[in-house]
Amino acid sequence: MEKTKYSIKNHSKYLLIKFWLISTFIITVLIAQDKVLYLVNEEPTKMKRSDSEWKRILSAAEYHILREKGTERAFTGEYDGHFEEGTYVCAGCGNKIFESETKYRSGCGWPAFYNAIPESVQEHEDNSFGMRRIEITCSKCDGHLGHVFNDGPQPTGLRYCINSVSMDFNPSDKEEQK
Repeated sequence: MEKTKYSIKNHSKYLLIKFWLISTFIITVLIAQDKVLYLVNEEPTKMKRSDSEWKRILSAAEYHILREKGTERAFTGEYDGHFEEGTYVCAGCGNKIFESETKYRSGCGWPAFYNAIPESVQEHEDNSFGMRRIEITCSKCDGHLGHVFNDGPQPTGLRYCINSVSMDFNPSDKEEQK
């Protein structure tokens, strides 16, 4: 009889521990999923700066293009004929906007890409100068980058025509590629 009580007591402890472990696991998974969903659905944090702050941190050319929606002259930009491996980032905030693998020689006079890094740019209708175009801005700081056209190569058929002044380039680390 004593042996049966002992077994029932141990079995109850075993079930209690098992219940506690399973409950803890389920709660941990649910918390982790909630955090992942929160991160996936989180809106990109917009960078807010005053006009005077932008003038202080940007060069005159960067300010004109990024904040006043200017355009550099064709075939004068630093990155038009640039084809090194790396990432192009917004000159205003450092947001990654294009990978070098998507850059191509379009002949338009500005750096051209057939795809942007997902959620790095925003599109806006632009009817300035009597033209119908789609303006591209940085999703983080709203800086003007250029325009996108439907005459690019496959796989997207798009040509992101971007001002060199609106970007900086971060070369790939050769050690990472080995």
